[in-house]
Amino acid sequence: MICIFCGIIENRVEAFKVWENRDFILLLDIKPINPGHVILIPKRHVEDVLSISEPLYGRMFQTAKKVARVLQKVTSAKRIGLAIEGFGVPHAHIHLVPVNKANELNPLRAKKIGQKELRDTQVDFISQFKGLR
Repeated sequence: MICIFCGIIENRVEAFKVWENRDFILLLDIKPINPGHVILIPKRHVEDVLSISEPLYGRMFQTAKKVARVLQKVTSAKRIGLAIEGFGVPHAHIHLVPVNKANELNPLRAKKIGQKELRDTQVDFISQFKGLR
């Protein structure tokens, strides 16, 4: 089976990337739960988060924390919810979702949004995440 996230990492599949480093890529979710919903993906293919070995596992959560801080500032959200379930795509990833009240992290709230809104958000987020290390 072809992994869509591997295709995105290898630039064979189009995505709305907003940041990357040698280990991870950050992209907009095309069906966000709330505006600003992003996905953090390790560049090395591993089927689920709990299968990631150290030190990459630790770096992934350190990076998620840094992403959450920027995302909270950019979106003015009260919190950034993290979701890890791994059934949609068999490649480890963490969803980071701006939330302002309880029960907003429910994936049933997700709605596909238009290409223009995704591109506009991408342009804004690229500049906001530029200094992330």
